[in-house]
Amino acid sequence: MKLTSLLTGILLLASAFVTAVPGAALAEPRRAGAVEVDVTPVMTGLDEPWALGFLPDGRAVVTERDGALKILDGTTITRVQGVPKVFAKGQGGLLDVLVPADHAQTQRLLFTYAKPTLKGGKTALAQAILEGERLTGWSVLFEMTDSAYSGRHFGSRLTRDPKTGQIYMTIGDRGTPEDAQDLGNHSGTIIRLNADGSVPGANPFNGGAQKEIWSYGHRNPQGLTRDASGRLWAVEHGPQGGDEINHIEPAQNYGWPVITYGEQYGGGKIGIGTHQDGMVQPKFHWTPSIAPSGYMIYSGKLFPQWTGHHFIGSLKFGQIAKVDPANWTEVRYEWPETGRVRDIREAPDGAIWFLDVVEGAAFRISPR
Repeated sequence: MKLTSLLTGILLLASAFVTAVPGAALAEPRRAGAVEVDVTPVMTGLDEPWALGFLPDGRAVVTERDGALKILDGTTITRVQGVPKVFAKGQGGLLDVLVPADHAQTQRLLFTYAKPTLKGGKTALAQAILEGERLTGWSVLFEMTDSAYSGRHFGSRLTRDPKTGQIYMTIGDRGTPEDAQDLGNHSGTIIRLNADGSVPGANPFNGGAQKEIWSYGHRNPQGLTRDASGRLWAVEHGPQGGDEINHIEPAQNYGWPVITYGEQYGGGKIGIGTHQDGMVQPKFHWTPSIAPSGYMIYSGKLFPQWTGHHFIGSLKFGQIAKVDPANWTEVRYEWPETGRVRDIREAPDGAIWFLDVVEGAAFRISPR
């Protein structure tokens, strides 16, 4: 056999074992203001991806709204078994995922989801154990008071207090705005729970109020995070205009639907205007709406110039918004990969990951 034929045969045999590696950097860098970055696909073929989380062993988890949970291990994507049925209607389904600090010891994951009921669906919080590629021991830690057939405004994001382990969770108004001013239900609130789902004794409301409530008067918060000082922040959807960034403090009323910077779809005033004594003003708001979803305050690990900046996904304009809280100024980044950004997170190495619903993919932003 000729040497050239032998080499050709070896190369063809080798190519049979070579697969496309998710994560190969794009040839052209992207611009983020004055910064050149690589935007790298790390997971593709996703269906309505909703939330990202990072496991301590280097793997990543992604929820899909229809009820699927996927794990990325190197270049291998696996569907996890054991997720129960969810109320996958409209904005409902399998929503946020939170990896607790003790995951390496307990293998515990926390999820928010739209729980099916005889009267439709309700926002709920559950925990489960990740055993290999299967969830076991799924148990509900919290569920909101009322169910509805509506597919609107479930929330629902999670964060935890690193000092106490307490859990904070957002719940939308479920399409009934006036419920966000009624402390007798959980609609339009941010709640606080202990790690086991019990209610902290120091929560601010008692009496006729739901004792889990931490703050209220929210429309549909789909971003929740903490800054380096431990302060709690949320982003929420306005109606037509009036999306908000809010600094969340206990017992405070954030105004919906009494005050808002938005208006009715198609035009028309909502509530009394933009201000009311006893109701908190947003730190920043958008008109027209960007439809904010996903929220991260950056540590500065790989991009020191962005230390403390707020990153928010946009479902409407195909952008990522970056807001500097030093002066509340905003810039937006728009690339072919930012079709409809549902979630944005900082990875343990300081890279910024985001989920794009249009592409059905997770992408990684890193320095060029």
